Amino acid sequence: MKRAIITGLSAALPLLALGWALEVFRAVGLALFAEQVLMAMLALTLPLAFLTLSVRGGQRDADAPVPFYDIAAALLGFAAAGYAAVHYGRIFETLFARPVDATIAGGILIVLVIEALRRATGNFLAIIVGLFLLYALVGHLVPGDLQGRRVALDRLTIYLSMDSNGMLGMPLMVTATVVIMFVLFGSYLTAAGGGQFFTDLAMASMGRYRGGSAKIAVVASALFGSISGSAVANVASTGVITIPLMKRAGFRSRIAGGVEAVASTGGQLMPPVMGAAAFLMAELLQIGYDQVMLAALVPALIYFFAVFVQVDLIAVRDGIAAIPEENIPNGRSVFRRGWYFLIPFAVLIAALFWWNLRPGEAAFWSMMSLFPLGFLLRYEGQGLTLGIVWESLCASGRVVVDIILIGAAAGIIIGVLNITSLGFALTLSLIDFAGGSLILLLIMSAVLSVILGMGMPTVGVYILLATLIAPSLIEMGIEPIAAHLFVMYFGMMSMVTPPVAIAAFTASVIAKAPPVGTAVSAVALAWTAFIVPFVFVFEPAILLSGSLGDIIVDIGRLVVGVWIVSGSLVGQLLGPLKGVKRVLFGLIGVLALLPEPALPGNDAVAWATLGLALLCVAIDAVFSRGRKVSGSRKQA
Repeated sequence: MKRAIITGLSAALPLLALGWALEVFRAVGLALFAEQVLMAMLALTLPLAFLTLSVRGGQRDADAPVPFYDIAAALLGFAAAGYAAVHYGRIFETLFARPVDATIAGGILIVLVIEALRRATGNFLAIIVGLFLLYALVGHLVPGDLQGRRVALDRLTIYLSMDSNGMLGMPLMVTATVVIMFVLFGSYLTAAGGGQFFTDLAMASMGRYRGGSAKIAVVASALFGSISGSAVANVASTGVITIPLMKRAGFRSRIAGGVEAVASTGGQLMPPVMGAAAFLMAELLQIGYDQVMLAALVPALIYFFAVFVQVDLIAVRDGIAAIPEENIPNGRSVFRRGWYFLIPFAVLIAALFWWNLRPGEAAFWSMMSLFPLGFLLRYEGQGLTLGIVWESLCASGRVVVDIILIGAAAGIIIGVLNITSLGFALTLSLIDFAGGSLILLLIMSAVLSVILGMGMPTVGVYILLATLIAPSLIEMGIEPIAAHLFVMYFGMMSMVTPPVAIAAFTASVIAKAPPVGTAVSAVALAWTAFIVPFVFVFEPAILLSGSLGDIIVDIGRLVVGVWIVSGSLVGQLLGPLKGVKRVLFGLIGVLALLPEPALPGNDAVAWATLGLALLCVAIDAVFSRGRKVSGSRKQA
């Protein structure tokens, strides 16, 4: 009985999202408020959460009995959200009067959402939501600039639970119409063998080069990580293949784990999907999705370029060879057997950019393009069957529970910011605390983003930071897209930054390496993610905004600077870098990375910096070659 209920709820959740995204309800003559559909989703999500998650957090064992209090919470959540969904038309018309039934249902929903959130994501985010609710109740007693408006309890409850500016707001709406669709797409793609295909493709293309095992991890995570929605899930899925491969090739355990953690985290920063954050960003900024994708493209490519360069130089330094030829799949064979996995991505791009479909619809048509091929063709024995389609549907429903709860919780936070005016006060307080210094504000924002992002999935990280931190950056004159990418980058770096570093710690378990050592290695490999956001804030050309000349010069300097600094960190470039020479090259690389406002003069200085960096590399190449020739003659 329990399994049947859980299976039914798990399947109904993505089916409801599918019906709403494709406007099926309107097509059959049902005129529904968007908030009604979102309430219906909560009516499915809350019972699913309390039936599958234990009170201590984490998944309950499939055979374990459900305690009576969890059954009561599941029924109460279903009843409260279901009642609000059915009667929302009347509730909406009388919101100003604060109807008692809506207030009671809303209060129950707020409490249950926070408790379910605690079980799904841990204590941290639930505590943050609780603190915001506490502020909403006592904020008028807070002295100073952060003093809020006094709000009656019934008004607060109605606003947060039933208003489109609260729990039923934009974060939950985007989750319902976009994120769930992409989770479903990713689930079917993986079930059909897409994950194995991308791993094999990466192995075939990179395996025969030095350090090929690490390069496979980088490429595979860049290819597949964008649609996974979770760096940890990406580590768990691809890491079981790539980490042992790296260790066998000669990479130290902590470096192998660090490479996988960094590559999987970077997948969330890579267009076109960016773990679904790209669509949220477009909605929040009220700009086209294509603008978000283009702006995010160069920083993401630079991130992976830096990781790729570092693993290549580590392989040179440590003498790590390519993967044995007999273990490398034939590239033509891999492509011939799995070419059809590229079709859904082609359809996705076409649907978004040529057909101008909404993201949810684009994901649907991508799935539809995969289905016939997935049923007819097999890759390494994997393919679609009716049973697998059903299992993937149910699995997707269970996966999105925490994402839906995060969306609802984010709506509560946004509602508190709006109704108490805390959002405006928080923005001014951050600016005042920074003393009007943009650099200090950026550093503060970076630190806060890492702290607030700890332990949360991509969507939750972005929503929270876009709500709390990004407005103060925009108020200081930073371009909105740059501000949002800035906080997202630092929020995602919480995945590899101690003390939480959940992606790095997950990788350390697979690598059987010290957790902190793995996290430290990951931070070193991901150094560009801590530097490049500061660069693109001051140089919008990195985000492909500005003249063609500025774009070419700024990206050129960035590439050269990243290459040289990466070599300095590893201690290897065109030859070994040691002592003073290593420090000197590091300084030259940093000089090339500095944004133009940090350099005296004008564009001529930028060109001179680029030229100096290239000249030093050229001189070192000549001397390195000379030493090799001299050494060869002596041996002769």
